[in-house]
Amino acid sequence: MDRIDTVKVPKALPRPAAAADVAKVLAAICSRRPRKDLPLDRLRDRVLFETAYVCGARTSEVCGLYMEDLDLRLDDEHVRIHGKGGSVRTVLLDDRGYVTLLKLYLARTGYTAGPLFRASINGRGGPLSYDAAHHRWQTYCTAARVEIDIHQLRHAYATELINAGVSIEAVRRRLGHASTETTQLYALLNDKVADAEIRAARRRRTRQRAKEASQPRTASALCT
Repeated sequence: MDRIDTVKVPKALPRPAAAADVAKVLAAICSRRPRKDLPLDRLRDRVLFETAYVCGARTSEVCGLYMEDLDLRLDDEHVRIHGKGGSVRTVLLDDRGYVTLLKLYLARTGYTAGPLFRASINGRGGPLSYDAAHHRWQTYCTAARVEIDIHQLRHAYATELINAGVSIEAVRRRLGHASTETTQLYALLNDKVADAEIRAARRRRTRQRAKEASQPRTASALCT
């Protein structure tokens, strides 16, 4: 038995959500320029889920963020994310629209310490639980008529980075993967995107050739 090689079960490819679908759900919560009378819990939800998206973070990681994890120095904004197994990674907040929304949320809440996303509307509760966040996300998906599992936000972001040409190692560090083996799955997705583009180009070429073949030949062409 010791001589028998361990059977490796191939990992299933992650299922990223389309960026357009993610945008629909976020818009169903509120816009990036929310009304002044927007309930604080909806503003909290928009910032929470957009944080998960733009950081490629797990929802549980985002729910566990504290004010002390933020570094909002101008043009060098970062957030410290506590991941699995006690790991900690620092993520650059490079989306200016998101940073503006985050600062608006902080201005409305007046938070200076403690949990970033709190369970109670009056801001005196503990961190919002994963179950509560998951339930609220599903509610917004229903409103937007889009089916996206909450974990697909992380997959969508990772796939966007790979498709944009970001290195596997950079994506691994951003997502907090222990090894590049997990991150490589997103590169396989990138191959599928390339295959889809090639197939689409082939279909267009086939249609064009069929169209040219169906057109009547001119007199000059017939004489040659």
